[in-house]
Amino acid sequence: MGIETLMNLIWTPAQLAMLAKVVDLNGFSAAARALGVPKAAVSRAVADLERSLGVRVLERTTRRVALTAAGRLIYPHARRVAEESDAARTAIARLHAPEARPLRVTADPTYGRVLLSPLVPRFLEAFAHVPLEVALDAEQLAEGGWDVAIRTRPPDHEGIARRLLGAPPALLCATPAYLQQRGAPERPDELRTHDLLTPDAAELPEFRLQLARGTQRAEVPITPKLAVDDPAVLHAATAAGLGIGLLPEFLCRQGLATGRLKAVLPEWSVPPAAALYALYPAALESDARAQQFVDFLAANIVPALAQPSARAAAH
Repeated sequence: MGIETLMNLIWTPAQLAMLAKVVDLNGFSAAARALGVPKAAVSRAVADLERSLGVRVLERTTRRVALTAAGRLIYPHARRVAEESDAARTAIARLHAPEARPLRVTADPTYGRVLLSPLVPRFLEAFAHVPLEVALDAEQLAEGGWDVAIRTRPPDHEGIARRLLGAPPALLCATPAYLQQRGAPERPDELRTHDLLTPDAAELPEFRLQLARGTQRAEVPITPKLAVDDPAVLHAATAAGLGIGLLPEFLCRQGLATGRLKAVLPEWSVPPAAALYALYPAALESDARAQQFVDFLAANIVPALAQPSARAAAH
């Protein structure tokens, strides 16, 4: 057996694990951060794997990576190698220094500032033995390199476990100045004459808004003036008086309390905003610190999402 063949046999499992990380985290930089190695090492490992197999396994573009046909064949095997590698590192870290590294937590900035930030001091008081490293960074959230992430629209693959935290109640609101200028709608169908600011939706360019009042139901087809998947942008546009916003209720509480925003059709309810999840690598399902943090989120974010009237009724 030649030395080159022997080296391929030795290094192929590591190369497969790195390939899986690149695919799961959609990038060489994110994979390198997750593995704690230079980006060049990850690129070289994938290139060496392709050379030893004699086929390309990844198509690289400036914004994303995608598996080739050959890559799709070997990815499930690479994924299993990566999972076993992650499990081994987690077990050893827990054995020798279970509290040496902070628990890395990331969240979308909008949800992080409003929902996560107030909970961090309370968690550190209750679990003083669990240091945290918190990043409110949408880019890091997408790329990976975290232990627990808070986000909507979780990725659907076996390497990531999820815990539903709740779906924020939503409402329609606008500035008093906008409503004074355009007139406040008194019936759902009158929304069609207004500028609507809505979440991004698959049914664009026509967004079908569903409303309910007791046993009554209404469905209003509208063409939004603005449709965006970032609730912070929607809130800013609504607060600027650009139209009637369909927003998570918790983002509107301060504006409603100070009179800067006014509820529109308050007797009608609208579907909740996108559901919020806590995500963590499947390898951390037996990690006590990660589970303590996820349990704490579930116990405290769910009440925070509830509308004030619902919270008052619960006490």
